[in-house]
Amino acid sequence: MLKNPSSKYRSFPPVQLPGREWPNRVLSRAPIWCSVDLRDGNQALAVPMNVGQKLELFQALVKCGFKEIEVGFPSASNTEFTFNRRLIEENRAPEDVWLQVLVQAREDLIDRTFESLVGARKAVIHLYNSTSPAQRRVVFGLSKDEIVKVAVRGATLIQDRLPRLKGTDVMLQYSPESFSATEMEFAKEVVEAVMEVWRPTPQRKMILNLPDTVEVATPNVYADQIEWICRNIKNRDSLIISLHTHNDRCTGVAATELGLLAGADRVEGTLFGNGERTGNLDLVTVALNLYMQGIDPKLDFSDLNALREVYERCTGMDVPARQPYAGELVFTAFSGSHQDAIKKGLAEWATGSQKHWDVPYLTIDPADIGREYREVIRVNSQSGKGGVAYLLESEFGIVLPKEMQREFGPIANQHVDRLAREVSGAELKTMFWQEYIERTAPWQLERFETESRNGMVRCRARLLRDGKPVEFKGEGNGPLAALVHGFTTIGVPRFEITQYSEHALSAGEEAAAISYIQIKLGNGSSRWGAGVDTNIELASVRAVLSALNRL
Repeated sequence: MLKNPSSKYRSFPPVQLPGREWPNRVLSRAPIWCSVDLRDGNQALAVPMNVGQKLELFQALVKCGFKEIEVGFPSASNTEFTFNRRLIEENRAPEDVWLQVLVQAREDLIDRTFESLVGARKAVIHLYNSTSPAQRRVVFGLSKDEIVKVAVRGATLIQDRLPRLKGTDVMLQYSPESFSATEMEFAKEVVEAVMEVWRPTPQRKMILNLPDTVEVATPNVYADQIEWICRNIKNRDSLIISLHTHNDRCTGVAATELGLLAGADRVEGTLFGNGERTGNLDLVTVALNLYMQGIDPKLDFSDLNALREVYERCTGMDVPARQPYAGELVFTAFSGSHQDAIKKGLAEWATGSQKHWDVPYLTIDPADIGREYREVIRVNSQSGKGGVAYLLESEFGIVLPKEMQREFGPIANQHVDRLAREVSGAELKTMFWQEYIERTAPWQLERFETESRNGMVRCRARLLRDGKPVEFKGEGNGPLAALVHGFTTIGVPRFEITQYSEHALSAGEEAAAISYIQIKLGNGSSRWGAGVDTNIELASVRAVLSALNRL
């Protein structure tokens, strides 16, 4: 890298826009959405989709609620043309869905495009030509006037051929490609020249798509460019201003959101941001960003996992684990402090005391997009007691008392640290069972009986101590008090039960109960124990023995 990058690179010049209004605006509604997965996304794939894959993805997009879908570049290849014809001839597009096609300003390509649309109910014909200084100089070797003539010729060729699509509701769209790198006055000149040909009206608008084809500046500059056009273009009320951002600076989402604040009406992008170089705009992210602000995005991502599976199967691409909203790990917490906050937040939400979602670390409720709460907290060596307790409770109904969480959490963490990997809820349960439930030395229960008389409870116990039978009797104001007293009669140092809780583990007549008990010795040391039995009294006895065995 250069020590002085300014010797090779320069900052992008700002737009002169006194009194810009977009910074003070707030998004309040969803834009018009257009998916370009089947065209812009497809052209970025190492192995482009075949017709079958495009059909499957098209159906998934329709199911999500997209009303405008750029289905391809029908003049580019037989596959693209055939796909378009199948959509139309097999009546696969719902009546309210617009089929958008892209074409350059060349007569032969325009003719082929019109052939592909015959019989369509609704069609958007998307004309483009590049306008930036670098494209004019390096690629085309054309002056500004010549670039305008290219755009006008393309617009005229399309206008003249519209009678060929009798019975089709046609909307026209123009893109000055590389708009964000084009001088604003010249971009306006080109667009208005196209408008002179197509003559849009407020009743019959055209789409003016303003691509951030390659991100060359910060998102606020793109917003300034959009607001500048909205202020200065003629007949703004006859236009649908559309955004098409890429992600070269990793700010495609931000540029789109600011562009909407600046006055745009429509957004083009792809599922999960698939596209050339660093990708197109991620439509899922923008839509769910609106959703988490309480705005109906007018798209349905309630089963995002299923949509991701279709996308990955059709495109051969993988959605990264940390992709916003859609990635495998985006709702997952490994950190102990995060887990504790999420666990408490979900518990508060479950009470119904909060009207609006406000769970720490979770911007939206994962359940709204088809994710399970069991995905939210996963345990590795970075996790704490809260995550361990959450998995035991959510997967197995084992509700550890808070003080017991403090004891078992570090024990589980040591096991996980030795494994040096993530562990499942089942593995945590096994650790818990081995540490508490299956502790049978030195004490093991063989028989325990009680009887009540005059408010006192008497017990008879038969235990094994290091494999040898031990029997005793005890009495107290309850079964556990009698058990504790009985231990003192055989020389076990005095201890007391300081905490106790129990609950059912499963439903049905043979439902097991689990009991948690903390005992404290005279020297102040304490231990937790746990016991499981179909009889709650015996579960409590086993919990006492578990605690003694762990001393």
